[in-house]
Amino acid sequence: MKLPSVVVRSYSLELRDQDGFVGDNASQTAFRELLDRWRRRRSRSGDDPLGDKPSTALSKDEIDRKLHSQTDDPAADIVHGAVEEFSVELAHVIRRHLRQKSWEGVRRIVIGGGFPDSDVGERVILQTGAMLHNEGLKVELARLCHEPDDGGLLGWLHLAPPQMLTGYDAFLAVDIGGTNVRCGIVKPRRARAADLSKARVLKREKWRHADEDPKQKDLLAGIVEMLERNIRRAKKKGLSLAPFIGIACPGLIREDGSIARGAQNLPGDWERDTFHLPSHVHNKIPTIDGRPTLVMLHNDAVVQGLSELPFMQDVRRWAVLTIGTGLGNASYRNRG
Repeated sequence: MKLPSVVVRSYSLELRDQDGFVGDNASQTAFRELLDRWRRRRSRSGDDPLGDKPSTALSKDEIDRKLHSQTDDPAADIVHGAVEEFSVELAHVIRRHLRQKSWEGVRRIVIGGGFPDSDVGERVILQTGAMLHNEGLKVELARLCHEPDDGGLLGWLHLAPPQMLTGYDAFLAVDIGGTNVRCGIVKPRRARAADLSKARVLKREKWRHADEDPKQKDLLAGIVEMLERNIRRAKKKGLSLAPFIGIACPGLIREDGSIARGAQNLPGDWERDTFHLPSHVHNKIPTIDGRPTLVMLHNDAVVQGLSELPFMQDVRRWAVLTIGTGLGNASYRNRG
């Protein structure tokens, strides 16, 4: 929680209202449910303009195309209606977070996760920001400065032990979500920028595991296979790979690397006392280039937010909301 240049003030807050967890209304899952409700209203008076495919099966591109349809297109009306309603929900979620002590003084909120990586997501961010501005709230909404799929990997630049960033060309990172797993080779490129703003992901794999509905053991095996492939890739490229693997996943992470709560969107029980993800990965990959492997685990929203650290030096207090299968949150205070 306390890093050399930033303090993680809070993460994985579980805020409630009379309807349950506040964040449940501002996830990708919630947007698809809103889209379904708008479709049902419209189909009462005729055919569904979005066709027979369920909302959960519609791709981002398909929904974006409807967003940009002619103004008299009934399908466009449905998407615009869902965007408007979701923006209202997201604004409510942000207001609730800003009332928390750990979010006091936050002046910029980065919206991460997979949702902003679409025209619909960008429209939601713009509309939500306009709502908050009109209410007089002095908070700015921003998108990630890099590819959304890279955020949960690049954030490990600020969590990895310093010796893992010097003397090596790159290291491995994994981002586990309720729908996708991302695994990549991260190159710090400190010679180009001491603040790590020029770091990049050299190679990234993305596995949409939700389509396969794997059991926990199958998901874990797939993650190990992704890591092993990237170790081979790094060797083939002649990269000196640090003996380090950073893993981001949903939930509240204890100091010993176990998961206390919040991993309900992952298959199986990740919170049981007998399960320790870093140890599992270490047992499968005990060494990298002959050196003992260090495996660390942290919350996915924290890691994704930290990927923005080099670009947050003009504000003292800032935060991240990650809109994915669920809604992740983290808030930060820059030190110094």
